[in-house]
Amino acid sequence: MSSINPVQFYKSLADEIRLTSLMLIAQEGELCVCELMAALDESQPKISRHLAQLRSIGLLQDRRQGQWVYYRLHPDLDKWMYQVLHTTRTENKQFLLESEQRLKSMNSRPGKCQ
Repeated sequence: MSSINPVQFYKSLADEIRLTSLMLIAQEGELCVCELMAALDESQPKISRHLAQLRSIGLLQDRRQGQWVYYRLHPDLDKWMYQVLHTTRTENKQFLLESEQRLKSMNSRPGKCQ
């Protein structure tokens, strides 16, 4: 059971970078900062700052593998939170289209190189 209250959850979705990051991570299962940088066309410090916010409230978990830090949805999120992210993603496919295309065209994705 998540300790995130609904206000924290919805505030985290109110920023486009955080919302897009969460939706891409939910879709892909796990992404590293460099993949999110490519997908969102944003700088490393900006992406890392937003991921740190999401991690600090408990929406994301991270793991280090070599030089890469991978982010995934926290496994203890409440079911309704997963459902909100899933519904938002599936009912708004156009919202992620450009980010998905940039991610797919990224050369040397860390998870794909091993």
